[in-house]
Amino acid sequence: MTFAAIIFDFDGVIADSEVRANMSLSESLTAAGMPTTYDEALRDYYGHNWQETQRRIEARFGRALPADFRETHRARARARFMEGFDAVPGAPAFLDAMGSMPRAIASSSRAEYIDWALGLFGLRHHFGEHIYSADGWDRGKPHPDIYLAAAKGLGIDPADCLAIEDSPTGAQAALAAGMAVVGFCGASHIVDRAAHGEILRGVGVHHVAHSYGEIRLNA
Repeated sequence: MTFAAIIFDFDGVIADSEVRANMSLSESLTAAGMPTTYDEALRDYYGHNWQETQRRIEARFGRALPADFRETHRARARARFMEGFDAVPGAPAFLDAMGSMPRAIASSSRAEYIDWALGLFGLRHHFGEHIYSADGWDRGKPHPDIYLAAAKGLGIDPADCLAIEDSPTGAQAALAAGMAVVGFCGASHIVDRAAHGEILRGVGVHHVAHSYGEIRLNA
């Protein structure tokens, strides 16, 4: 089939950020008296917006996060990101090859962070106003709302959109929106790409790609 638009998740699809993000989260939680390893952060909170992440953290530890936790964590995460991070390999060339094909970002992350990272990568011009963030939403991924909002913003039927997602949570959201979904395994947080691909197949993605070279614009 031919797709009318591509909707990208951001972290782990455009930005190779999940290692830094989950290392920062594990460090911030541990510093707040909630001991968490990197692997636990990636396992338990990966793909969710902050509101769902906070609910999960507080349910796990049985108490509320400190009132200043998010701001303290942002400062820690900013410092780690400022050490240097980049786009996922192949993402810039893939975006260039799309030509005028409509595209959007549908992410759980803050819009301000996405805008900053796109500017850092030199990719901001690819998306214009079509950056959609579920931060602050009560229903983030795996609910379809953010993908439906992105398709509506583009003016394209969700059934005519291809979504690219690296997390099972995000893949479930795009599938629930009625989109074809590529399960993407090309970022550095995915150590065992074959195993991760099987997890993504298990939630129903239509295709698994280990790199951008395995994604066809019309397939």
